[in-house]
Amino acid sequence: MESARRRTFAVISHPDAGKSTLTEALALHARVISEAGAVHGKAGRQGVVSDWLEMERARGISITSAALQFSYRDTVINLLDTPGHADFSEDTYRVLAAVDSAVMLLDAAKGLEPQTLKLFEVCRYRGIPVITFVNKWDRPGRDALALCDELVDRIGLRPMPLTWPVGVAGHFRGVLDVADGSFVRYERTAGGATVAPEERLSAERAEAEEGEDWQRAREEAELLAADGGEFDPAAFAAGTGTPVLFGAAVLNFGVRHLLDVLLELAPRPEPRVDVEGRARPLDAPFSAFVFKVQTGMDRAHRDQVAFARVCSGLFERGMVVTNATTGRPFATKYAQQVFGQQRSTVEQAYPGDVIGLVNASALRVGDTLYADKPPVRFPGLPSFAPAHFATARPVDLSRAKQFRRGVEQLESEGVVQVLRSDLRGDAVPVFAAVGPMQFDVAAHRLEHEFGCTVRLDRLPYHTVRKLGDPAQRPLIDAGHRSEVLTRTDGTELALFDDDMALRILQRRHPDLVLEPLLAEGG
Repeated sequence: MESARRRTFAVISHPDAGKSTLTEALALHARVISEAGAVHGKAGRQGVVSDWLEMERARGISITSAALQFSYRDTVINLLDTPGHADFSEDTYRVLAAVDSAVMLLDAAKGLEPQTLKLFEVCRYRGIPVITFVNKWDRPGRDALALCDELVDRIGLRPMPLTWPVGVAGHFRGVLDVADGSFVRYERTAGGATVAPEERLSAERAEAEEGEDWQRAREEAELLAADGGEFDPAAFAAGTGTPVLFGAAVLNFGVRHLLDVLLELAPRPEPRVDVEGRARPLDAPFSAFVFKVQTGMDRAHRDQVAFARVCSGLFERGMVVTNATTGRPFATKYAQQVFGQQRSTVEQAYPGDVIGLVNASALRVGDTLYADKPPVRFPGLPSFAPAHFATARPVDLSRAKQFRRGVEQLESEGVVQVLRSDLRGDAVPVFAAVGPMQFDVAAHRLEHEFGCTVRLDRLPYHTVRKLGDPAQRPLIDAGHRSEVLTRTDGTELALFDDDMALRILQRRHPDLVLEPLLAEGG
């Protein structure tokens, strides 16, 4: 079955751990690009294939997820690179709804960082198996055993090393291949721009040539194995254990090992559960869900692309499918395979594949698409509790039409949540964001894609609840440090300056019905 040849995974980590660099290194080893676009240091960094927005190239960080599809051996890889900043967590969480496994990238010098911990908890919640890649071993860093102990102590994840570093961090000689006990030695290339040559040595030769470094690597790997660190497929699938590999993505060291492990161990696509709790068989008629909508990938056409994960059946370009949200038909005449910003027409796709549907203005994040009957609808994607709010106005009122069109576009993509109030009217929407950098992205795109410069005025609110009883709205609107705003889906959100303002109002009105906005769900 074609779905068995698919591996769909995301790369997740704290900012600056090297996600985009690893993404390119994987593509380089699969020989779908001839030279990596990453060089030492952010300041001298060229744009990597998965960083295509102008702001990403200027700031040297990923601020939007990107899809790359390519083949390696006889397997089709669907690799999703996630944003590198905590302000764009919402985008990352949507991506995690579309994958079957994840590569958790750790900085050898920093170990588990706050954003990594949050993302791992999402993987655990969703039952996504995690492979750990300890990156930047070419630089000074922490002890390998200490990093493994941290996985156990902080997140209860049993490390199961598949490779082990020969040489301390900053003095990277190669890796011990735990499976066969051999030594894989790497050779540097200029700037890490091409695949690093590898030389495989027997244990006897490695000991003769690497001496203490080799002996230490073997002793540490054996110590971890004796402590329950041998690879256990059941523990990996259950999310209680993680295969661990070591490398340096910027030099392309250890990347081939990771790619091979993904092919061998990463789970194949499985039946996805719909809103009724039924698992839809992979061989059922075509179905997919939209996890991302993006405009402006092609400056020449400024078209809109909806990224959809195929869940069942065969997708054929040109087929007319139904949008379960609206009940309306959607023609898939313009369907594409995506590789960062580069795109090519795709004729067919199978469960596990990510496809780009062009001219998708009728699609929104979370929509389910299906062909034939019976109808199917998959659970919606998370809409997170915002913590930052700002009113948005066009500087030039003659650009009001472009402003409205741009705001609708940003909302459909999930760049920001858009709220409206009776006090300000529809002409002055309120942008709501998980992190303040989302405002920068929204303003930049409104100016450069819609020709509309905007003024964003921050509001003082930082605490938000869902209003349970619409009849109680006047109680909140009458407050000095609170108001109610309405989301496009009709949800009424009660906003407060801070937790203290919320508690004061609740003391005055004990019967006030307010509900928390959960991390999962709309």
